[in-house]
Amino acid sequence: MSQYKQFPLPDVGEGLTEAEILSWRVAPGDTVSVNQIIVEIETAKAAVELPCPYAGVVTELLAEPGATVSVGSPIVTIDLDPDSAAPSQTGSDEQVPNLVGYGPKSATATRRPRKATTEPAPEPAIPPAPEPAAAAAPAAERAPLAKPPVRKLAKDLGIDLGRLAGSGHDGIITREDVQHAHAVSNGAPPAAAPREGERRVPVRGVRRATAQAVVASAFSAPHVTEFLTVDVSPMMALRDKLGSQRGFRDVKLTPLAFASKAVCLAVRRTPDVNASWDEAAGEIVYFDHVNLGIAAATPRGLVVPKIRRADAMPLAELAGALEALATTAREGATAPEDMVGGTFTITNVGVFGVDTGTPILNPGESAILALGAIREMPWVVDGAVVPRPVCQLALSFDHRVVDGQQGSQFLADVGALLADPAIAITF
Repeated sequence: MSQYKQFPLPDVGEGLTEAEILSWRVAPGDTVSVNQIIVEIETAKAAVELPCPYAGVVTELLAEPGATVSVGSPIVTIDLDPDSAAPSQTGSDEQVPNLVGYGPKSATATRRPRKATTEPAPEPAIPPAPEPAAAAAPAAERAPLAKPPVRKLAKDLGIDLGRLAGSGHDGIITREDVQHAHAVSNGAPPAAAPREGERRVPVRGVRRATAQAVVASAFSAPHVTEFLTVDVSPMMALRDKLGSQRGFRDVKLTPLAFASKAVCLAVRRTPDVNASWDEAAGEIVYFDHVNLGIAAATPRGLVVPKIRRADAMPLAELAGALEALATTAREGATAPEDMVGGTFTITNVGVFGVDTGTPILNPGESAILALGAIREMPWVVDGAVVPRPVCQLALSFDHRVVDGQQGSQFLADVGALLADPAIAITF
């Protein structure tokens, strides 16, 4: 007898609750092996390829591309023993055993074998649970088509699938169809049709996570932002000098690398900017290391991958880590574990030619630095106005953790290190 197992969507990060199905690498009828990549998903943090934990034959894909699936919900069914004798078709309601789940939230399901008949097989769908007779819908010619996660959603929301017209392929009822019906049934007006020149895009994945994070941060942590303009002539001169040194010949030294090193050094004198406010415990958590987050713009949206223990890295190693981080982020290949656990963040708005901004804290961190563009500007040196490469810095901090004096000291230290890198020996 065939043995079926369902593969529930696992939590591939820390506490993720859902993910979007981007694309399937397999189809029903395909033979798969253990650890073969079968699906690509997009979480709130990254695009991830999921391997199959079982070997067998794919019998059913339980979520369509574009669907958002909760962690623990089954996404595919695998027949572990496809070469065994098929179950006897006696027309009974005997259930195929051992259809058990896998993952953080085990899910179980059952299948019913088709009855032996010479007539054409019915459509492969399960009719919805009947409503009370007074509210029963007219009998349809065939049962509505919908995937199990969509059926569960409809059941939870009290939506009769028999009353819906599916907008999916071959008339399949989608999650959006159910959500629209639920909104209308609760008095919400139906979504307006796009007007000429208008395009509507569902808020999902990274964009949704970014929106939730910045709203949570902006309305929970009292932000203060301070600004500092710095003459970075010595830093640029040092950059040119180091470029000819053996240890830096294969390293891309950028202003961001110098700013990152300056942050790691300045944290030593102002540890409050490298801390976290724990509301539940009523405590401030101080970290003895710097997990440096770098805000990166990617085709999927804004992501903030981390460099672990950046404070322990010499400048050349830190510059190499920044280059690798940027390449991985642009390719959408950042691992989920590299997107969490940051203690301080830098956003390099200067790469877009922007002078500065007022950055919003990453949730769980107490400070973030914006690094502006380096421009030739008039600067007073020894009483004379001369052109100098100048950079503007902006530091936002959580005023629950960082007082004005502490934030000012930290920003001044970072500025001093960029204006004269030689003073690093005093830190």
